[in-house]
Amino acid sequence: MNFATNYLGLHLHSPIVPSASPLTENLDNVKRMEDAGAAAIVFHSLFEEQLHPWRHEFFSGLGEEIERFAETLPNIPHPESFRVDPDQYLERLCRAKASVQVPIIASLNGYTEGGWIEFAKQIRQTGVDGLELNIYSVPADPNESSIEIETRYLRIVSAVKATVKIPVAVKLSPYFTSFANVARKFVQQGGADALVLFNRFYQPDVNPERLEVVPDVVLSTQEAHLLPLRWIAILRGKIQADLAATGGIHSATEIVKLLMAGANVTMVCSALLRYGIAHLTTLEQQLAVWMESHKYESVNQLQGCMSQLNCSDPAAFERAQYIRAVARLPRTDLQADRQH
Repeated sequence: MNFATNYLGLHLHSPIVPSASPLTENLDNVKRMEDAGAAAIVFHSLFEEQLHPWRHEFFSGLGEEIERFAETLPNIPHPESFRVDPDQYLERLCRAKASVQVPIIASLNGYTEGGWIEFAKQIRQTGVDGLELNIYSVPADPNESSIEIETRYLRIVSAVKATVKIPVAVKLSPYFTSFANVARKFVQQGGADALVLFNRFYQPDVNPERLEVVPDVVLSTQEAHLLPLRWIAILRGKIQADLAATGGIHSATEIVKLLMAGANVTMVCSALLRYGIAHLTTLEQQLAVWMESHKYESVNQLQGCMSQLNCSDPAAFERAQYIRAVARLPRTDLQADRQH
């Protein structure tokens, strides 16, 4: 059975890739991921805010959330270790690259245009196989238009791509007015080699007793895969870039569906935090069982078979599915109301 796939110009032995997470702060975890079957590994993100003097406040509220996973994941780092300087991060990246045979993809989460470019240059020098630009920004200025926001993002991606000369993936949020149009621009104008769908925004919560805003880290559920499933199916074959799915991938069922939609790879994070790194082996075994039972010999046979590539009007197709879904909603309460 052939699990091989291609992503960022890399030939991978399977479509299962751990996404950026605190797990890779520990180099033993990186090696364990390879041993468990990871086809490539996205290294934990370097945040530009970590490099500024005021960063201590930025991470001060994360301690309680990390403690939730302390028993099941003894190697998960304490927030104190998130405070890194570029040299420490680059050293870890070099050591990770040297310790495994599978490709290592760096992850950069910048804030300023200059920061993106400066640290991308430094990351390139480590010899990593690719770079993922994690665009995590919440536009909150009512005076800034969507065109201005998109233009700024495109300028950043173009500048980084021109600087590093290695494969670049862009991890996006779904919150664009016309996501298909923006996705095409990131590829055609920005030069992105792949799109990672989607970035998951952690929503802050409020403690009403202490009058504090607190971070709230909630792991994804399986239902979360439906959002990348829809957009990967829409974009497959319509943009000249690879597509990575992330979010809600907990079993081989999600992997199969996302491959059928058109994903090149499926990235796993919450499932590893919840079940441990060994879950990578479980996912590959589940995938093998499913493919064998359904007479598929390769991942390539799955990829894109359920995409909208042959659909002449994707918008009409999406609306038709919406109407069908609404029509299937339970009507018990409605019938009771009519009787009264």
